[in-house]
Amino acid sequence: MSFFRLKPELVTAAQALPGRAEPAFRLTDPHTVLGHPLTGPYPAGLETADFGLGCFWGAERTFWRLGDGIFTTLVGYQGGHTPNPTYDEVCSGRTGHTEAVRVVYDPAVISYDTLLKTFWEAHDPTQGFRQGNDVGTQYRSAIYTHTPAQQAAAEASRDAFQPALSALGLGPITTEILPAGPFYPAEPYHQQYLDRNINGYCGIGGTGATCPIGVAKTDG
Repeated sequence: MSFFRLKPELVTAAQALPGRAEPAFRLTDPHTVLGHPLTGPYPAGLETADFGLGCFWGAERTFWRLGDGIFTTLVGYQGGHTPNPTYDEVCSGRTGHTEAVRVVYDPAVISYDTLLKTFWEAHDPTQGFRQGNDVGTQYRSAIYTHTPAQQAAAEASRDAFQPALSALGLGPITTEILPAGPFYPAEPYHQQYLDRNINGYCGIGGTGATCPIGVAKTDG
């Protein structure tokens, strides 16, 4: 584990832990703030967006606080190799996942561009395998897209945001932008953690740079 703390490096599929065929738990309680189910199937007309921006406790709170148009949020593990990983396995650096937040939203009320703007401004996307004092591959910045339109919007927003970061003396964006693979929900005690623990740790924070509004037009 110290290896990954000193020099985080993504594992390959061959190096990853084997995981398990079924999750070790089920999410049955509703969202503690929004009151809706955490897992699908979701009502018709809603869309899904997935983001990694450091510790998922604070990341999830950032999105549920957007209010109108957000149906539910949940945290989990994405972008790795190990099926149905546990938190301890992800933190070992041996699954390849990053901590992620899934946002289920109504595109008739809140746009994907608004979610992208929130994502970019809520963290520092130039730090590689870390976010602030949190170091490891599980804290890398990521956008996992569900449609070609989301992919195009995410890439356009990255290109639009880079000049604002460069103006602050920050380096190139390291965010991975990839089509969404499996999303494995995290353990129940991680869900809405900062609502259950109002003085809990939140390690994310923005750079002060503003992401341009209307960087891309998308239906989700």
